[in-house]
Amino acid sequence: MTVMVESTKIEEGNGPPKIETFDDILPYVGEASRYQWFLFILLLPFTFVYAFLYFAQFFITLVPAEHWCSIPELDHYNLTDHEKIAIGIPPATPEELQLEAATWFSKCYMYDVNYTELFEQGVREANQSWPLVPCKQGWTFNHTMIPYASIAAELEWVCDKTFLGSAAQSAFFVGSIIGGLIFGYIADHYGRIPALVSCNAVGFFASIATAFCNSFWSFCLARLVVGASFDNCFNVLFIIVIEYVGPKYRTLVANMSFGIYFAAAAGLLPWIAYWIADWRILSVVTAFPMITAFLGPWLVPESARWYIMSGKIDKAIGMLKKFAKVNGKEVKQEVFEEFEKSCKSMIEKDQSHNQYTVVHLFKLPRLARITVMLVIYWLLIILVFDGHVWNMKLLDPDVFTSFSLAAMTELPAAILLALFLDRWGRRWMGFASMFMCGIFSFIAIGTPPGTLTVTMAILARLGVNIAANIGFQYAAEMLPTVVRAQGVSLIHIIGYFAHIIGPYVIYLADVNQYLPLIVLGLLSFLDALLTLALPETLNQELPETLQEGNDFGKDQSFWWIPCISSTPELKKSAKKKKKKEGMANAAFQGSIQTIDCTRL
Repeated sequence: MTVMVESTKIEEGNGPPKIETFDDILPYVGEASRYQWFLFILLLPFTFVYAFLYFAQFFITLVPAEHWCSIPELDHYNLTDHEKIAIGIPPATPEELQLEAATWFSKCYMYDVNYTELFEQGVREANQSWPLVPCKQGWTFNHTMIPYASIAAELEWVCDKTFLGSAAQSAFFVGSIIGGLIFGYIADHYGRIPALVSCNAVGFFASIATAFCNSFWSFCLARLVVGASFDNCFNVLFIIVIEYVGPKYRTLVANMSFGIYFAAAAGLLPWIAYWIADWRILSVVTAFPMITAFLGPWLVPESARWYIMSGKIDKAIGMLKKFAKVNGKEVKQEVFEEFEKSCKSMIEKDQSHNQYTVVHLFKLPRLARITVMLVIYWLLIILVFDGHVWNMKLLDPDVFTSFSLAAMTELPAAILLALFLDRWGRRWMGFASMFMCGIFSFIAIGTPPGTLTVTMAILARLGVNIAANIGFQYAAEMLPTVVRAQGVSLIHIIGYFAHIIGPYVIYLADVNQYLPLIVLGLLSFLDALLTLALPETLNQELPETLQEGNDFGKDQSFWWIPCISSTPELKKSAKKKKKKEGMANAAFQGSIQTIDCTRL
């Protein structure tokens, strides 16, 4: 579910208040006061839920790099693991040695001999001419670096079953597509709070059910249901918070909620998994923040914009009066009367938008090309992001430290965006961040395995983190208002298909150990170049009609950089900026129309 909100236009003077949009009333009831701070703090557990759902399966299915065929016959001779491997396991093949996280011994084959007879004959070392056979009686895992047996280790998803872990992750994101449609519909037709509570309830009980899974298919089913709650478990509240915060504070709130909360949650998760050292308990513990959602009806205010969309203007006004009371604001009745008039006007405007669907994005040639490029742009970002997340387990045996450090790049990404995004613009900063990701991906290939390689991979992750946050708002600013909500929803839903195939990037290492980073680097460069083919949106008049969307950016020079250029484009944008004083992150601007994903 994706929601757009309108830009603000604050009128000053001694005359009657002029309220044209929802944002115009926020200065009267408080833009960033006590109630908004309460909602921002309330985002904390829901952001933890978002991060835990996204990354918990990584640790639930983690398999130690060192594993070998189990040979029960050797257990009778009081041998160390090294001695068992020396006599029972053949050396790794040249193909196995080429893989990331390779060991000197084979992980999938054992000698097919009678060890009782060999020990009676005094044989203590293997003969490489002995016949080989795939593991027949399971595997033994070295839990020195990963101190617990995940479900993948318990069910032995190794060798020819390695793909099952990624298949289960794909099931999670298939569930996300289904959940996006279901809970998006609930949010639009029954309210944001029912969607928030029901979504988190589904995620909570499915996460608990995960702990009782004992087969691949039961695990896939549980994770598919958990995936149905992903995104909306956080986005519903995030959208409510953004709606009630004044426009000039929205960029800060949006970036800091990810930069602080998400980074903290994702950085802490590896150590929760390490300390608990039990995948079943981990799946239960990571579900507990979702309990907060059950208090939603008493803690979270319903979206006033949803009340307006539903024709319940009196309830919207009542909610705004509650904000004014908590924030210590006194608001004249004439302000609410003017707001009521503007609400009726907004409803009529949005009803006129209902004649448009996402299909209209493809009826004008240039707008269709921009839409397709935005879809590809977002797909590549998601694919590279997930690829780097899953590739981390191949780069460093201490996956807990490396994963935690990589996750913490969300904070510097948010800081860099807050400092430079509204100076350099979306286009060039998007290009620079993905180009940086590609550069460090290729540098990682040329560095010796170890700390330096992991450092390069983490810097690459920083680049794609920045790009992902830019991509979050780029489409919302570029698509015309009449189809903005449906267009962003389309791009968002298609992005799930990149999530589905993202975990499989690591299996390119079966061909060559460097291939995952090569592919991720090339995709990063491709995405960087694609960014330059898109128009700049910083300080530009957002397109309202389909024709404006088709013509958007036609007059921009390829080399235009907002913060250093003195071209006509900059002068034009400066004038527009003065006219639209107070406008902030346009990803949170647009119509208040109903966003029903089923309309796609």
